[in-house]
Amino acid sequence: MLNYKVIIFGFALLFGIVFSIPTLTQSESGRKITLGLDLQGGLHMLLGVKNEVAITSKATSIVTTVKYLFDDKEIIYDGLSLDELTTTIAFEILDKDDLPKVNALLKENFEGVTITEKNLRFTIQMTQKAIEETKQYAISQAVDTIRNRLNEFGLAEPTVARQGEDKILVEVPGIKTQEDEQRVRELIARAAHLQLMAVDEERVSRVDTMSKEEAKSYNDVILSDVYSDEKYLVRAIPVLDGSMLTDAKVGFDENNQPVINFTLNGQGAKIFGDFTAISVGKRMAVVLDDKVYSAPNIRERIGGGHVQISGRFSMEEARDLAIALRSGSLLAPVYVMEKRSVGPSLGADSIQASAIALVSGFVLVALFMMFYYGIAGVIANVALVGNIFLILAVMSLFGATLTLPGMAGIVLTIGMAVDSNVIINERIRELLNAGKSVGKSIEEGYSNAFRAIWDSNITTLIAAAALFGYGTGPIKGFALTISIGILASMLTAIMGTHGIYSMILHKIDKNRLNYWFGIKQGA
Repeated sequence: MLNYKVIIFGFALLFGIVFSIPTLTQSESGRKITLGLDLQGGLHMLLGVKNEVAITSKATSIVTTVKYLFDDKEIIYDGLSLDELTTTIAFEILDKDDLPKVNALLKENFEGVTITEKNLRFTIQMTQKAIEETKQYAISQAVDTIRNRLNEFGLAEPTVARQGEDKILVEVPGIKTQEDEQRVRELIARAAHLQLMAVDEERVSRVDTMSKEEAKSYNDVILSDVYSDEKYLVRAIPVLDGSMLTDAKVGFDENNQPVINFTLNGQGAKIFGDFTAISVGKRMAVVLDDKVYSAPNIRERIGGGHVQISGRFSMEEARDLAIALRSGSLLAPVYVMEKRSVGPSLGADSIQASAIALVSGFVLVALFMMFYYGIAGVIANVALVGNIFLILAVMSLFGATLTLPGMAGIVLTIGMAVDSNVIINERIRELLNAGKSVGKSIEEGYSNAFRAIWDSNITTLIAAAALFGYGTGPIKGFALTISIGILASMLTAIMGTHGIYSMILHKIDKNRLNYWFGIKQGA
């Protein structure tokens, strides 16, 4: 008799088959499982993070904020500078009446710093706690930024994870050519540190003969043009930086050449508008990663917070640069500590070997179940097929990544799934041998077996959850397939087979128990 358990199992089997088809056929339409680095080849990198640069960047940000606050509040100051070796910020207040206002501004806007004042001369230094927090934040920010860049690049299921205290693991499946590898490496490593800096018009004519030390004495820096040997003398303290950027898109100029249009947030738009208003006739350098891309003359006040980066970009370069700017600059540069490429041929061999293991494992288990348990074994095999389809379907719907350990997890799940039916069938056999009726043996067999199955599956799920939470890459793939397989087996191996027994109970011949359950009559 048809029952709700069989109906649920039937729907689950149909669901599994339908949503597994795109993965099994590798069709272009429909959601399907993404193959991991070890199965389709790709790029594996271990990155280091230059944490000390993050400290300097943080100190530079403090200097920029101090300049903005003092200019906005019309506080007269002199000698605002940053010592990059000690990350010490220094400046002098020229009007002692501004002292209470300065102390209030510094206290209100800066945390994690030590502020000292003597004879109207201030020094600001980051505390050791703030330095350590900045280093840790730089690593976490690098992980998020690199992940965002790779996602926007359109790569399927990249793995970006923290490794140890100060390293980052990056795995990018599907990278098959040297050109793609180079683009990905440049996208990952690019700091994308955007700054708008005022050109020192008073001393710019001397830039070719000026040393870096002399420029520093004027609170200037010497930067090079990204496309030529031309040098620029610009103010060391930027007008604003990329932290105030909200969007970046590729556009085209009047000559139909690619440019980058970026938008500033409210604070950045105000700073930019105020600066251009008082700098008409002067130049402003658009600096990206310490290279000048352009230094246009300011003809009028520019409001709205819209700025453009022009250069001799190709569409590919402009697109990658816009991605890097949108995803944010890296607080600290990253460098490649270890790199290796996994060829697609090696991935194909892994898929073939794993497929052989999966099919042979399934066939051997299925034959054993039929030989040892008769029709009960066939019913268990039906549940096993449903279990495999459900695993593939759920992973396909979530766009999960299948790695070599993940395929090993599926093979292991086959054994674990059939194990539930082994326990159930053995309980049924024991009750039949004790002289109980077929119907009562089935019901009590499922009831008695459920407790053992539930306990073992829950403990395995807990272990899988721990692996997924603390593991990376392939370990997560293994934990995911095991977890899905366990949940699927609870539906197929327990509810599904129980429903089938209930439906065919009236056809089971108590005189042919060897045929139905693999035991001899009266054994």
